[in-house]
Amino acid sequence: MKFRPCIDLHQGSVKQIVGASLTDNQAETLVVNFTSQQSPGWYANKYQNDGLDGGHVIRLGPGNDQAALEALAGWPGGMQLGGGINAENAHYWLEKGAEKVIVTSYVFEDGQIHEKRLRELSALVGKNRLVLDLSCRKKGDRYWIVTDRWQKFTSVEISSAHLDFFATFCSEFLIHAVDVEGKSRGIEENLVRRLGEWAKIPMTYAGGVHSWEDVNTIQTLGGGKIDFTVGSALDFFGGDGLKYDELVNAFKKSLI
Repeated sequence: MKFRPCIDLHQGSVKQIVGASLTDNQAETLVVNFTSQQSPGWYANKYQNDGLDGGHVIRLGPGNDQAALEALAGWPGGMQLGGGINAENAHYWLEKGAEKVIVTSYVFEDGQIHEKRLRELSALVGKNRLVLDLSCRKKGDRYWIVTDRWQKFTSVEISSAHLDFFATFCSEFLIHAVDVEGKSRGIEENLVRRLGEWAKIPMTYAGGVHSWEDVNTIQTLGGGKIDFTVGSALDFFGGDGLKYDELVNAFKKSLI
């Protein structure tokens, strides 16, 4: 299990946002937990110096291209890039230094998998450089993939069959538990358990991680196969739940 760092970009700045609050009416709904005074490149360079590979840069809406370029320049080839990725711009971001591109809404349409786009994009960039963001929300006791700023439910469930299908086209999954993401109130344990039971390719879980208890629960339920990221709870991002330096030291010592 690894601690994977993140750089979330909104309106050109590094921020921590309650993900489900990012809608078309942002002025009314947006909940910002933290806005950094440091540049995106500063974070990427620090992650490189601390040996935290496999992290991601996410563009949350328009106005983040320059900030994303700064982040990628801070660690060329060391960060994954997501947010608005499609067949037209994927190669551009890889050429600008993204290790891999992260894709979600582009490979869905009207709540269904757009298999043609998925196949073409995988062939275009290569399976080994494609990450699928399968972020989901809970309905009943099942988890359904959501798209379009996590506002639209698809008809695609997080199931072994669907994970098997998607894994034929990509090298990793990034999965946000949207209902708890950004709230620092604990993780979706049932989702982590399901991911751990499957765990055939690398996966990063995000959402609600607030304490070492949460980290240990991910390790237990995920069988040590599920990586994780921490956002709003991290002291690095103004939180009071987990200390960045402690996570780095634990990762380097292989304690988690």
